[in-house]
Amino acid sequence: MAVEPVVRHAEATDLGALREIDVSSRSILIDQRGGEAWLAEHPPLTEMVDAELVSRSLVGVIDEVIVGFVVWAIQDDPQRGRIIRVERVHVVADARELGFGDALLGAVIDVGRARECRYVEGVALPGDRETKNLYERAGITARSITVSKRLDV
Repeated sequence: MAVEPVVRHAEATDLGALREIDVSSRSILIDQRGGEAWLAEHPPLTEMVDAELVSRSLVGVIDEVIVGFVVWAIQDDPQRGRIIRVERVHVVADARELGFGDALLGAVIDVGRARECRYVEGVALPGDRETKNLYERAGITARSITVSKRLDV
């Protein structure tokens, strides 16, 4: 039996599950290239104000159990116009390959269009082929690659 991905706006009652999945997703990033820097620049969702987190999140659910989420932010750029940025997207391992990542990203694109955004952007860490492929399936392609080297060590 195929699972049909269901995506909905987050609700206040989802905060615990959102934050729990975020903790798990952050632990995976520790060993990825670029993960340490990303983690330092992006505090855990536990540090986000509840109302803000709820208003900027969508969740993927199976039988009302949250199996993934996406958090976005909207920013106005003087040259490019309004941009919706995918700040975080994660689907738990047991629900991968069921279409939840695609459904979550598609829903963010719909939010962006409804809010008159001209672009959608996101970040994939070096070597994170799953996230890169997710973006590419949605027609989102790299426009730059940021490289970095620590000089104080």
